[in-house]
Amino acid sequence: MPIWLTLVLVSASVMLWCLGTANGDDVIGLLEHILAVAAMAVALLAGHLLVLELAGLGLAVWLPRARKGQAPPPVPHRGDVLMPL
Repeated sequence: MPIWLTLVLVSASVMLWCLGTANGDDVIGLLEHILAVAAMAVALLAGHLLVLELAGLGLAVWLPRARKGQAPPPVPHRGDVLMPL
């Protein structure tokens, strides 16, 4: 994949993500987020750009609860009839 096409896909992905975040309609915003993730996946998987792949990996490790010991403690049993999710 040429570098210009990868840059177009990455910029479209960023633009769609920003539009989806700013959209007042939840359904359209979710659709824009899905399209943004799909465009970024195509750019990363078909482009084979190591810099973008390492940046994505770094972002995934940096996110909360990505490291060991960051999960919230379990909710104590309160005698509820329903099973906790």
